Amino acid sequence: MTRAPARPRLFFSFRSPYSWLTIRRLRAAVPTAFAELDWFPYWDPDPRTGEALAARGAEFHYVQMSRAKHLYLLMDTKRLVQHEGVPMAWPIDVDPHWEVPHLGWLAARRAGRAELFYDEVVAARWERGENICDPEVVAGCAERAGLDPAVILGAVDDPQLRAEGVDCLERAYLDDVFGIPYLKWGRHRFWGLDRLDGFLELWRPDAAATVPATVAAPAPATVGLPDRAEAIVAAGGYDTDTTGGCG
Repeated sequence: MTRAPARPRLFFSFRSPYSWLTIRRLRAAVPTAFAELDWFPYWDPDPRTGEALAARGAEFHYVQMSRAKHLYLLMDTKRLVQHEGVPMAWPIDVDPHWEVPHLGWLAARRAGRAELFYDEVVAARWERGENICDPEVVAGCAERAGLDPAVILGAVDDPQLRAEGVDCLERAYLDDVFGIPYLKWGRHRFWGLDRLDGFLELWRPDAAATVPATVAAPAPATVGLPDRAEAIVAAGGYDTDTTGGCG
C-alpha cells in the first residue's frame, strides 16, 4: 500500500514579489490554502538568527543576487503585474530588518490570525509601497488584523518565536530551498510562479483546472514599476540591504 505524502509545505517571503503573486493565484484556486498547506516564512536572517541557525549545522542556501538580476526582477515583475491586472506600488527597501514582519507573522499565527495578518502585510508592501520593516507600519497591519501591535512587534525579542523562526529556516535548509516561493509535497518540489500550475496538477488536479490565466483585479491608474525605482537601481542605490530571499 502506497502512503500518501504529508501535507504540502509552502515557503514564502514577504519580500518576494514572486511569492506574493504565486500565493495570490494559489488562493484563487484553493481558497482554503492557509488551512491545507504548512506555511514556512523565509527571509534573510539577522546576525542573531543566523548564529542560531549555524549552531544547528544549517545555513542559508540562497545565492545573493547581482545588480543585473535585480534589474531583471524589477522589469519581470512589471510585466507580471500588468499581465495579471494587479494594483502595485513598488516598495524601496533601505536597511530592512526582515525579522520584524516574518517573526510578527509567526506571532499572528500563534494568535490564530495568520491569514489576516498576511493579507495586511502584503497589502501594505505591494499595494501601497510601504516599508513593512518599519514598526509603525507593522503595528498598523496588526491593528487591522485584530491583533495587539505590542505582541506582534515584540516577536523579535520573544525567545520562543525566535526559536520557531530558526525552525522555519532550518526546515528550508533541510528541504534544499534556494529561492522563493517554493512548494514541496513528498519528493516533489516546485520553485517559482511558473511552477504553480504543475504543483496544483499533482496535488489538486480539480483546483488546477480552475486557475484562470489571470486573476481579476481592479485596473489601477498606474501599474508596475515606478520610474523612481528604475532610476534608483540604475544609479546602484536600490535595495541597499543584502539581496537574498526573493529569487
